[in-house]
Amino acid sequence: MRVAVFTGSRNGPPSHERAVAGLATDLARAGVGIVYGGGHVGLMGVVADAALAAGGEVVGVIPQHLVDDELAHPGLPRLEVVGSMHERKARMAELSDAFVALPGAAGTLEELFEAWTWGMLGLHAKPAVLFDVDGFWQPLLAQLRRMVDDGYLEGRRLEALGVVGDAAGLLDFMAGYEHPTRKWSPTPP
Repeated sequence: MRVAVFTGSRNGPPSHERAVAGLATDLARAGVGIVYGGGHVGLMGVVADAALAAGGEVVGVIPQHLVDDELAHPGLPRLEVVGSMHERKARMAELSDAFVALPGAAGTLEELFEAWTWGMLGLHAKPAVLFDVDGFWQPLLAQLRRMVDDGYLEGRRLEALGVVGDAAGLLDFMAGYEHPTRKWSPTPP
C-alpha cells in the first residue's frame, strides 16, 4: 500500500515539522509506502527523510524543471522524472492507494482538490484525507461546510473527505473507507 502525500515546499512551524515526521515514521513502520513530489525542501523533505530513516519505501515524482532547479531529493532510492506538473500528479495518482494533504500552500490545495474531484467524477475510488495539525485545516473545513450549506457540494462528498491527526487515524480511515457513487452517472439507454 502507498499513500500520495501532498505538502509544502516550506517547513512552517516546528510543530508541523514534528507532526509530519511522526506521520511519515509511523507509516513506514506500518509498511505503508509514501509517494510524494520528490523534493528535498520544506515539509516534503521532512516527510521523505523521516520515512527513509524508518526504513520505509519512498517514491519521488518530480518534473524535469524542478530537477533543473536542483530541488530533487538526492537520497531517494526511486525518483521518477516526468515532463510536467500534470504528469507528476497523474503518476502520483497511479502509484498510490490514497491521498493525504499535510500542511502546505496553494500547490498542496491544488493537488488535494484535483485528487478529491477525480474521485467525485469516478476516475478513481481512493480516499482523500486531511492531516490536521494544530487545526491547520479547520478554516478550509468551515468553507467546505458553507459550500454544503449553500448547495454547491453534497454532504456525502464532504463526509467522504477524511480528517485525521495521526497515522493510526489515517490507517483506520483508509481501512473503513467506502467511496461514494460518482457525481455524474450516465443515464440508462
